[in-house]
Amino acid sequence: MNRKIQFRFFCFISLIIVSALFILPVNSIAKEKKIRFSYSIFFPPTHAQCKAGEAWAKEIENRSNGRIEITVYPGGTLTKAPQVYDGVVNGISDIGMSCFAYTRGRFPLLEGLDLPVGYPDGKTATRIATTITKEFNPKEVQDTKILYVHAHGPGVLHTKKRGVQQLADLKGMKIRSTGLSAKIVKTLGALPVAMPQGDTYEALQKGTVDGTIGPIEVLKGWKQGEVIKYSTDIPSIGYTTSMFVVMNKRKWQSLPDSLKKIFEDVSSEWVTVQGQAWDDADAAGRAYTLEKGNKIYNLSETESAAWKTQVRPILDDYVKKTTSKGLPGDKVLARIIEMLN
Repeated sequence: MNRKIQFRFFCFISLIIVSALFILPVNSIAKEKKIRFSYSIFFPPTHAQCKAGEAWAKEIENRSNGRIEITVYPGGTLTKAPQVYDGVVNGISDIGMSCFAYTRGRFPLLEGLDLPVGYPDGKTATRIATTITKEFNPKEVQDTKILYVHAHGPGVLHTKKRGVQQLADLKGMKIRSTGLSAKIVKTLGALPVAMPQGDTYEALQKGTVDGTIGPIEVLKGWKQGEVIKYSTDIPSIGYTTSMFVVMNKRKWQSLPDSLKKIFEDVSSEWVTVQGQAWDDADAAGRAYTLEKGNKIYNLSETESAAWKTQVRPILDDYVKKTTSKGLPGDKVLARIIEMLN
């Protein structure tokens, strides 16, 4: 009887040992299966768009049940705004968010997204920007995986020393602008000064520039309402600045289909989330600047029409340049206008 008990006890212990040998490797494998991503965002951590990007990352982590971990590097701490895209291509970061316009000439077809066609709000601009990028899928972005594109509400003119209510007021003024907005500024008669948003506050403060052009959210999101006194709404030429969220292509191709689907699903949902975040930020920026005692001007109908006529050559030039290179710029512009109407 004792021998039977001893035998059973030996079998029981053996079973525990054998089970442990199987369980431990499984646990080790489970831990190894966590896939880590670095995410470079040029917006500062306090900005609504950085927060929307962080929420996107968190949603993906949650839906993956912990298999994905995304570390966000805000404020250009991993790659500066103009280097974010190529940083993703070269694997400096796995994911990146920045503006197409910060690398002028790098995205010739998608420059059409930023044209002064009269975008009414961020939701519309974001929807159109993502749709165009995915429908046309130009060669210029095929070295990454495009997750989604978002874009701010209509650009507004902000100045420090004097308000602008007609084209003549702009003559000789130095206006911070990037990419296609620099062409807008030049066409309107001012002097464009290229610089990313992160440098604009100091430039305005020191008088390096007389003003800036961008969505009204910058007055709060980038605190520029502290150093400007006037804003001019220009809805007839409402342009945007489109911003990519992209992943390193090798990293994307290494993912199983189940995780790819999570990225695709959440990114599709974030077209609405990020667009709404832009509109909310615009509303906050408008309230913020008015609380500061700053003024907002509206152009007269006659003046508004004059500004629209003034920038029309920019649209024509875009079509001419892209089609001469064999790029369907005419179709991109036509599609944008179709979605606006």
